Amino acid sequence: MKHAICIFLSLFLLGVFSLSAGEDLRLRTVVIDAGHGGKDPGCISKDNKTFEKNIALDVALKLSDLITKEYPDVKVILTRSTDKFVELRERAAIANRAGANIFISLHVNAAKNTSANGYSVHILGQSSDKDKDLFAYNMDVVKRENSVILLEDDYKTNYQGFDPSDPESYIFMQLMQNAYLEQSVLMASIISEKLKGGPIKTDRGISQNPFYVLWKTAMPAVLVEMGFMSNTTDLAALRRGDIRLDLADRLFKAFKDYKELYDSSLNIGKGTESPKTESTVRKESAPSAPSSASKAEGTTLYGTQIFATSRQIDPSDSRFMGWKPEIIQLGSLYKYIIGVSASPEEARKNSEAIKKEYPAAFLVQISDGTTSRFK
Repeated sequence: MKHAICIFLSLFLLGVFSLSAGEDLRLRTVVIDAGHGGKDPGCISKDNKTFEKNIALDVALKLSDLITKEYPDVKVILTRSTDKFVELRERAAIANRAGANIFISLHVNAAKNTSANGYSVHILGQSSDKDKDLFAYNMDVVKRENSVILLEDDYKTNYQGFDPSDPESYIFMQLMQNAYLEQSVLMASIISEKLKGGPIKTDRGISQNPFYVLWKTAMPAVLVEMGFMSNTTDLAALRRGDIRLDLADRLFKAFKDYKELYDSSLNIGKGTESPKTESTVRKESAPSAPSSASKAEGTTLYGTQIFATSRQIDPSDSRFMGWKPEIIQLGSLYKYIIGVSASPEEARKNSEAIKKEYPAAFLVQISDGTTSRFK
């Protein structure tokens, strides 16, 4: 098994470094995975009338339609578009063959305790809870989702001895968890934020867990549990078509935000040299004091976001075209905004010049340490 992982890593790195300089690296392909299907119903409601596989598929189809309508140049691939059984390994293989930029797997949760409710977002890895290890945290959910393997023919051969009920089978997943962790965390954070205030009320947070389908995808990947089939309130909501459309729309908005950040991070061009300046990094998750570009605390500013990257860049870097950047931190990502002004009209004027260098840049409003699109 270790040998297979090493080969996989080698092939991935070879693929990354063989990309031609002129290749379009923008987010072009997304794979939406509707959990379960066919002979695998997933979680079933107490009255046996509602199956997880049907809810997951309906939301997946709606999400696919929303992305296709807004981004006709983005290829949307569904691991299943009908009620059919798809092997767990094949779901990841579909995404890998397509060279997808992001993988989103949709599910519905269940628990013996019927009071458990809410949505959660999962990425591959070890639990961040210091009091719980990889094998204890969320293992009931993990084992249930991974147990789909047991429905497949000759699963022991196909999965090289992987046993979804054996904690030792999960240890090798740790070798892969950091390859796409940063971008997976970003996507998970955005999804979690977009689901807040929606029809499924309780936010159960973001967890790192050893889901097989996330382990085998060679790209940033998230698994979303959209609610609890075992909770009467969640189930009543999930049974409604308009609620499922609302969930799909929230997931679409998360995809949209992620794509903008993903694409803008690639538009790092060369500008003219500028004198060294200082700039304040502000965390978007919690409002903090405005930088020196603000005239007063609480001032709303407007500017042009040129890119987002996981590393901090010296404010005097030539890529900022002589502007003093506003830097907003979102998790492990830093958003760089230039041409900042308290006047929206002035910011628009600045943006016209900036977009000649950064065509994919866009106007944003900065208020209380957070950013939002502005037109």
